[in-house]
Amino acid sequence: MYYGTIKKHDIANGPGVRVSLFVSGCRHHCKGCFNAETWDFRYGQLYTEETEKEILAALEPGYIQGFTLLGGEPFEPENQMELVHLLRKVRETYPEKDIWCYSGYLWDRDLAAGGVVHTEVTDEMLSYVDVLVDGEFVEAEKDLTLQFRGSRNQRILELKKLRKQGK
Repeated sequence: MYYGTIKKHDIANGPGVRVSLFVSGCRHHCKGCFNAETWDFRYGQLYTEETEKEILAALEPGYIQGFTLLGGEPFEPENQMELVHLLRKVRETYPEKDIWCYSGYLWDRDLAAGGVVHTEVTDEMLSYVDVLVDGEFVEAEKDLTLQFRGSRNQRILELKKLRKQGK
């Protein structure tokens, strides 16, 4: 797996100050995408154990509220196997920090069992995510007044709360 960048002090992709990993590889190719260079699965740098250590170290300070995973597309099947290990490690090391994830795939359709990108690790990956922002960016529905999303069709799903409700 490759990644485009790691932002160690991100304030745009979730609440508070966050560490964000922008993975490479995306098949959505949304018109007007702010990060189109990450569509290429080989864009940026190779993700390694050193990359994981860098992310975990960046999450250590108390002022860091959480971790955000975006891209590219974290739920492309090629990315899931590596990312489930990272999310597991983040959750084990920093259980008090929240995890956000952005995906163009829909939680209740594409990521669900039988969905187009559901793999043997998708459910585990989702189990670590507190908040999922789902849905492709739609340029015709772009709205700069929205917090934490780019277009009106995108949903902010509080998966942690949904799990507690048994959904």
